[in-house]
Amino acid sequence: MKNLMRILGALLIATLIFSIGCSKDDDPADNDFFVGTYNGNITFNNGSETITDSDGRVTVVKVGDSYSFDFGSNIPNITGVKFQKKDDNTYVSIGDGITGITVTASTLKMLVSNNTGTWTADCTR
Repeated sequence: MKNLMRILGALLIATLIFSIGCSKDDDPADNDFFVGTYNGNITFNNGSETITDSDGRVTVVKVGDSYSFDFGSNIPNITGVKFQKKDDNTYVSIGDGITGITVTASTLKMLVSNNTGTWTADCTR
């Protein structure tokens, strides 16, 4: 019985920590580590094929000051993106070939074009 209570207590604490740590209004700019999933319209075109998903997902991962964008729907990922603060918790991507990304706690807007292809995203959290 004691073991059962310990297991249930540990599960309750883990669930509480997970639910607090994954809040939808958690802003990536406020954390050194952030993982959030945005859903909406995503596309990719590499010149020979176009992938479109009106119910797509983009998982944003921030470690330190570097962001990665993990797309669903067999769209290539974008990694190593740096951002500059624009105004109240709105960040805009900077750097060669990866400009055109705006991310907030609730939205992800993207129009990126480089030698790999063109990505677009209009997503919310």
